[in-house]
Amino acid sequence: MTIKMKVAINVNGTLYERDVEPRITLVDFIREELGFTGTHVGCEHGVCGACSVLLNDEPVRSCCMFAVQADGMEITTVEGLAPERGQLSKIQDAFCEKHAMQCGFCTPGMLIACQDLINHVPHPTEEQVREAIGGNLCRCTGYQQIVDAVLYATTDEGKHHE
Repeated sequence: MTIKMKVAINVNGTLYERDVEPRITLVDFIREELGFTGTHVGCEHGVCGACSVLLNDEPVRSCCMFAVQADGMEITTVEGLAPERGQLSKIQDAFCEKHAMQCGFCTPGMLIACQDLINHVPHPTEEQVREAIGGNLCRCTGYQQIVDAVLYATTDEGKHHE
């Protein structure tokens, strides 16, 4: 007999109610139950940051918590950063402009980390950007383009592109 629990989680502005097994991780719930596959599964140990989402506006590793723990909470995935479907957020656009992605595997987690930084520090320094993305692993970019993208998105240089 499989035990299931009812959860109600607001994801990207929409309330989803599901019966889930208590052992399903939040990342699996987001990807498999809801179809938001932008959130990536990487190390499954909370080390790489690819599965990062905003939970009640704070970044969390969604592989390290269960969906039932998010009951009643609000989640923003990388898809939810965009102002509306088919558009890019300022930080997503800056990643494109500054070539801040290569293979793209770390990109969702990086975007979540960068958005969290911008939410708290609208005009961060290079050092603050590096600190904010320090918990996310990337094997391709060397991080400099990601730093450049955040600075581009938060300074006058990026304003002409809006």
